[in-house]
Amino acid sequence: MRKTLLVAALLAASALQVQAQTTPPSISVENAWARATTPSAKTGAIYLTIVDHGAPDELLSLSTPIAGKAELHQTTMQGNVMHMAPVDKLPVTNQGPVTFAPGGYHVMLMELKQPLQQGQTFPLTLNFANAGAVQTSVTIEAPGAGGPVQSGGPGHDMNMPMHMQMSPPPK
Repeated sequence: MRKTLLVAALLAASALQVQAQTTPPSISVENAWARATTPSAKTGAIYLTIVDHGAPDELLSLSTPIAGKAELHQTTMQGNVMHMAPVDKLPVTNQGPVTFAPGGYHVMLMELKQPLQQGQTFPLTLNFANAGAVQTSVTIEAPGAGGPVQSGGPGHDMNMPMHMQMSPPPK
């Protein structure tokens, strides 16, 4: 009888381990990319898509070893003036992906420790309230790129005339 219980317990534990390994993560990060920077640049930006496959969650913070700071920012247009400001947290739901793109949400890299060089990759960790830490790899595209080459997405016109103004952090 003891052998039967032991075998049953081992089988149940194995089944739970297999289920845990096959359960998809509740949050996925897709198409993470950045533009290459000049050798003297101290800032950069990351663009990506967050897909929530489960319950609502919130993006709370970001980190990467290539920069002293990584912050969530949002760019908005007010007339012909572009405003960029930090965002404390970002809700994500399974109602549709949240896309970080030039001219909208982005990850602002400050205090770059090295230039971002085309063709290289670096790690990024996104910290969510419920999903915890989600890691991804960021691909560095050409300077002025409008998106990851493999996506075939629309480009971004870097020659568009606009004025940019940094907004102070929210209080």
